[in-house]
Amino acid sequence: MADHLERELKLSAPAGFHLPDLGGTELPDRAFVSTYHDTQDLRLARHNITFRHRLEKGAGVWQLKLPSGEARIELEEAGPPARPPERLLALLVALLRDAELVRVARLGTRRKSVRADGVEIVDDAVNVLDGQRVTSRFREIEVELLEGDERSLRRLEAALREAGAEPGRFEPKLFRVLDLAYPPAPRELPAGSTPGEALAAALDREHERLLAHDPGTRLGSDREDLHQMRVATRRARAFLRTVRPLLKTEWAEPLRAELRWLGSALGRARDLDVLSEHARAEVERLGDAGAGAQSLLEALAKERGEAREQAVDALSTERYFALLDRLEEIAPRAAADTADGSLAELWWQDVRGARRAARSLDAHPGDEELHAMRIRVKRARYAAELGAAELDERGARFVAAAKHVQDLLGEHQDAVVARERITRWATEGGNGDVAESLLRRERARQEAARRKWPKAWTTAEKKAKRARP
Repeated sequence: MADHLERELKLSAPAGFHLPDLGGTELPDRAFVSTYHDTQDLRLARHNITFRHRLEKGAGVWQLKLPSGEARIELEEAGPPARPPERLLALLVALLRDAELVRVARLGTRRKSVRADGVEIVDDAVNVLDGQRVTSRFREIEVELLEGDERSLRRLEAALREAGAEPGRFEPKLFRVLDLAYPPAPRELPAGSTPGEALAAALDREHERLLAHDPGTRLGSDREDLHQMRVATRRARAFLRTVRPLLKTEWAEPLRAELRWLGSALGRARDLDVLSEHARAEVERLGDAGAGAQSLLEALAKERGEAREQAVDALSTERYFALLDRLEEIAPRAAADTADGSLAELWWQDVRGARRAARSLDAHPGDEELHAMRIRVKRARYAAELGAAELDERGARFVAAAKHVQDLLGEHQDAVVARERITRWATEGGNGDVAESLLRRERARQEAARRKWPKAWTTAEKKAKRARP
């Protein structure tokens, strides 16, 4: 299964447009037919995913495009049109579940291409097909970065626009054909919504985030996918905790328990992602002396690989699919199982809890105390996000300040974990001199966070008081 990270821009080509001389190499013209597959309710498209079978000169290939930040990862595997490859379907299992894939569009394309400065310029004339009948036509220019840099991409875009190309709709062809918004617009919470409706909308967003990052987590090419899945579980749990006084315990607590399970299943892999990435950067900073830490990096890589396998295994269990099913059905239940109340007041209770925790700390709090403080701040931040409609821009300013505190205390906790792991490596036969160099840097990281966080918390506390209901 081949994979490729797409970074591209699109332009539209008016009638009579001709590709200018871009100083590159012309590639052979191509002609192919692409058949797009999705569920009846377009759940792949709703998550910015396209899945198609392309037939060219009698050879068929399946192509799956997954979002990856501002770019997309394209996966390919040869195969006949009758049955998609199992390895590609396995990446979509959480999205598809029991839904059947159907054909949703068929496009015939004639392509002219030029390659220049590490960039491929593609001129596509597209026919939208219904059987053998052409129902509509359009033409677009794609400029895809292969090996060059952003400057090459922008230079060639300028040359094309000077020749008459116009800014195009940056969207996959399927979205254009089906007239879908790209990216799909988030659902807006109506003004005056009840706490139950706000909770339902918030849980729906985290459910969508889980589904959006599930394929990338299974694929494993971008660590951010697993991180975003873990964030979704934590946010959903935090929202349920904030609104707990308004919820029926028998409804909310089992859901929180399942979210806790999923967060734990993803947590070790995510923690090792952070630790191994940081350790590699610190070892590189040591220069030649860092060669003595190779066994530490290898051990972390092995642990991370094992943890990732365990995380993906959890995503293949009936327990995980049952949780997704429950979240998918949550909106009417959440609204029905909540009483009247104020999300702003519930947020303020979390702020008060964080204030009490901060005031209970002495001049030299322990590592565990600071970790507990971070959890308190994070709860208050998520509660403010849930109550955003009631807290308006003052709440948003508190969220930004609380995130800064959370990041500082997160740096402190990451340093604590790193110190423990480096110390264990040293006691198990690692290079003592290198270990001491690494530990010295981690102690400095801890101390920097300890110096900075009280001032950051004071700022967050002031912004909380201004947003107080």
